[in-house]
Amino acid sequence: MSEREQSPGAGTQSGADWRQQTSPGIPVAGSSPASGSGYARPAAGPTWPDAGYGAVGGGGATAPVYSTTPVTVRRADSFAGLLLVLAGIAAAVTLLLRWLPGSDLFGWELVRRGLDDAQRGGAAELFDTGSWQPLAVTLGGGVLFVLGLLVVLPARTHRFLGVLALLVSLVAAAGVLVPFADTGWDTTAFGTGFWFAVAVPALGLLGALKAMLTTPRYGTR
Repeated sequence: MSEREQSPGAGTQSGADWRQQTSPGIPVAGSSPASGSGYARPAAGPTWPDAGYGAVGGGGATAPVYSTTPVTVRRADSFAGLLLVLAGIAAAVTLLLRWLPGSDLFGWELVRRGLDDAQRGGAAELFDTGSWQPLAVTLGGGVLFVLGLLVVLPARTHRFLGVLALLVSLVAAAGVLVPFADTGWDTTAFGTGFWFAVAVPALGLLGALKAMLTTPRYGTR
């Protein structure tokens, strides 16, 4: 009898020993992970910190958080700026025209007389001679022109500039209403330059009210 026939259990034992001689971490066929036969579970992936965004779905993708709180939108008030700039242009035109019919004095000469009176006698001299009126119109028109340029710039609101334009327009309005009232509201007593002077406070008041009454616009980001 051969040696293999004499030891029938040796092959069975050696076969069992061969099944146990596997590489570490590779499961043996027919075994389960809970059998403790060398099965290795895969390691968990890296855990990323929460960046403060809400996860979309289960794939770990993130989406930015959008605020629904209303914020004031910066914008320009083009129409108010146009009215104030036109007021400044009307004031400049008055310098090139005669305020009184039959007079040789142009608007820039009346302004120069007012500046001379201010240097000579101060405010009292201006009011005694009435030369403050052309100064109020022309200088007020220059201020309105600058305010018109500022109103065109984007801002949350232009109410402060509108208030300033309103005050300047009221001073310019006094510069044309006082001489108009002194003549008994006679429209024939004034020349073309004076009517351009009337346009200065009129356009200034409209532009100031437009800037003051325009409400802020709100949006989300």
